[in-house]
Amino acid sequence: MGMSAGDERAAGPTDEEWPEAEKAEKLARGAALKWASGVFYRPEKLEGLGHYRRRETQRNSSIQSRLKSTVQSYLEGISAGLEQLRSAAQEVQSVCQDLGAARWALLDSADHFQGLQQMRELMEEHVQLASVVQVLPQIFSVHEVFSHILKLLHGQHLLEAHVELMMVEQLRDDILSQLHLRGLSSAQATVLSYFSGLQDLNESLAKQLWDIVGSSLRLVREDPVLFVTAVRIIEREEKIDDTLLLEATFLPPGRPKGWRQKFYQVFQDTITGARFHAPRMDAEGPGLAKHLAALQKDIVSELCVVKDLMVQCVPAHYNILSVCTATYHQALTSHLQEILREDLDKQGLFLLLEWALHVYHSPEMMGHPDLLPEVDVSALDPLMSSELVDQTEKRYVMKVKASVFEWMQRTLEVEFKEWFREEEPETDHQGFFQSALPAIVMQMLNENIQVASLITDSLQQKIYNMALEELEAFLGRLRESLVQCGKEHQQDRAVPKYYISHLLAVLNNNLALSNSVSSLHPDTACREVPVSLQAALDRMQKKATQLLLEELLLDLQPLCLQLPSRKWLSGSQLVSSMCEVIDKYAKDFSRVRKPLFTLLLAESELLVANQYLRALLQRKMVCKSREERSQLCHRLLQDATQLRELFCGLGLERSQQSLEAVFALRELICLKDPALLSLEVLGFANKYPDVG
Repeated sequence: MGMSAGDERAAGPTDEEWPEAEKAEKLARGAALKWASGVFYRPEKLEGLGHYRRRETQRNSSIQSRLKSTVQSYLEGISAGLEQLRSAAQEVQSVCQDLGAARWALLDSADHFQGLQQMRELMEEHVQLASVVQVLPQIFSVHEVFSHILKLLHGQHLLEAHVELMMVEQLRDDILSQLHLRGLSSAQATVLSYFSGLQDLNESLAKQLWDIVGSSLRLVREDPVLFVTAVRIIEREEKIDDTLLLEATFLPPGRPKGWRQKFYQVFQDTITGARFHAPRMDAEGPGLAKHLAALQKDIVSELCVVKDLMVQCVPAHYNILSVCTATYHQALTSHLQEILREDLDKQGLFLLLEWALHVYHSPEMMGHPDLLPEVDVSALDPLMSSELVDQTEKRYVMKVKASVFEWMQRTLEVEFKEWFREEEPETDHQGFFQSALPAIVMQMLNENIQVASLITDSLQQKIYNMALEELEAFLGRLRESLVQCGKEHQQDRAVPKYYISHLLAVLNNNLALSNSVSSLHPDTACREVPVSLQAALDRMQKKATQLLLEELLLDLQPLCLQLPSRKWLSGSQLVSSMCEVIDKYAKDFSRVRKPLFTLLLAESELLVANQYLRALLQRKMVCKSREERSQLCHRLLQDATQLRELFCGLGLERSQQSLEAVFALRELICLKDPALLSLEVLGFANKYPDVG
């Protein structure tokens, strides 16, 4: 435990240098103590202490002998390694000396190498001149080869002509490449002039190739050999282009030719030029229908040719069917946009929408069984964008709107003339007055809505909204016409002859329209009538009812002018005459359907009650005695009862009648207590504010 300062200084560096050893020793001591405490935890175990000591002594001896053997082996290996390092160092030093000697030897020989350089240059020049001598016969025969190539082209021996053309091009390009490497650019012009015929031959060959490609759809059906020849030549040139571009040292004039790209361009121009760059066609429906039908037939036919024949004539990487399909698709997209710039009628717009949205993808065209599954336009953009479809639908709606307005106006004019005919309006099987107006209007609107449903739901909704707007506007014009008819009738009640009958027919027509409007809605679950349209229907009904009541009032006024009078008080047939007039009108009212009949009865009863009370209150009649006042009360009771029974007999319930005011007035007149008179009059005025 007691360690001196010197010992601490001596141990310090060791501890700092070998911290792992100290830690391992502590762990070993701890493990030994733990083991000893586990073994000798009982006194009787101490008897085996000697045995354990001998075993551990043997074990330590064995470990020490193995450690010594291992350390000895490591020391021997280190000794051998050091010996090899000493030998290698000696060899490296020897090599360095040899390299130094070689360097000095090379420096001494540098002057001799200068003479070899001139020899090398002469040798290179000799090689070049030898190569030039070898190609001189070819160079001198170039123009003769040009003539032969031209004959081959005229005879359509394209493959042979192209082989010779490539050989001449190769000769020219080799010469130009050598001049380029030596920087002799001035001599290149002479070479190009000598080989100038190549340009004309290339152009002649290219012209024939593009003529063949332009007739490819016909050739693959009649004689595909010529088309295959053209494709082979194009592929040869494409490989030469690729090779020269990869080397990137010298690019001869006219390279890259890019004939494969030109092939696609000519092929696409051929497809689009024949059908999509035609003269301006008829923008009306029949002409457009023929044009679209021809496009449909030709496109399907030509795609079948490409799929079944042309695909076998070109390399697979051409993707010729996909290119052809995409070309047709893009051309149609542009062509439809061009057609839409014309002022198409509604039939033309409908045909275009139907063709683009339905026919194009149907089994009759791009979904044709002969084209599937290779032809697939689903991955391409829509033939008409959603914005263009929406614009076209709006144009179609405007055209239909103009047509609907024209038809409705014509129907209104016919209806107006019918009112002035010398015969009653037609009746249905129940005897109710009517005209063909509701059927014509609803059929026209419904047909347009149903036709629009063949295109898109959005177009159907647009047409439905337009139909309701036009119906509302039509009701406004119909009401104005009815007012005009009423004014003419006021000037001469004999015109129209069947004025009341036609007014009743107008009411029935209005009810028929009201009942039919909900059936126009595309969604059967949503049958609500718009508020503005319902208001227009109500205004129409109110105006026709008003004109009928005005007729009734004109016939009642002469009778009401006799109220009150002594003659009436003494028992005249005044109210009986009023009942006859009312009964006559009620018979006319029976020619309308029940809800309208009840409405007319209620309005007529209210009119009669108001006119009766107004006549009594606006003219003074003084009762000179109690008997006269009693007689007046009796007359009021008889008149009110007679009128009430008349309207009850016609089908109007008491709860719907206004004649109760006449009975109340009678009670007021029969009042015997003057003190209660002012109170009763006030109560009467509050209960019947419209009287007087």
